Amino acid sequence: MWTATTCPTAGRCSTRRDRGSVPMTRTSTTSRSENFAVRVLATPPPSRSEGAGEALGSIRVGEFEERFPMSLSYWSVVQYEASWRRCLELLVEGGPGTTSCLVTSITDPANSNFLFCWPLYRSGSVIYVQNSIIFLNELAEEFAPDEPWRFVEPRSTVDEDGQAISEWRTTVQGVEEFLRTEVL
Repeated sequence: MWTATTCPTAGRCSTRRDRGSVPMTRTSTTSRSENFAVRVLATPPPSRSEGAGEALGSIRVGEFEERFPMSLSYWSVVQYEASWRRCLELLVEGGPGTTSCLVTSITDPANSNFLFCWPLYRSGSVIYVQNSIIFLNELAEEFAPDEPWRFVEPRSTVDEDGQAISEWRTTVQGVEEFLRTEVL
């Protein structure tokens, strides 16, 4: 059963799924980075993980932590993790003003309407993190999964109705520490 968390901004809400009794394989949830982390928490058994099913992921920004379902119908866990590493490295190496994006659930863009992601906005040594949905039918060009940051809207702190957009802060140092200590 899918449920949406309450948030003040349409199009920027996260979704969660009750796991029920679906068998999952646990992976390490111990973090070596206190400021920032994104990881896969659980995957379906091998017989169910090829081209279907879901994994369970988690993002932590300071004291905030959110779990999210990861569709495995288009990307494997390895592809998600490789994308996250590329996007985080781009953010760190790109300097102030860089925008990046962590895709957290994607199905085949040729047959999908949207994907879930966490846009990352660097301002000096601070990184602002928001939760978002990219609506594929609203893009000016075809979505490129290897460059998701190209499709992230510029950072805004209020929506079109003047409501605050939820966001969290970490630092470039926190992301660098995560990249040094985690295996993605």
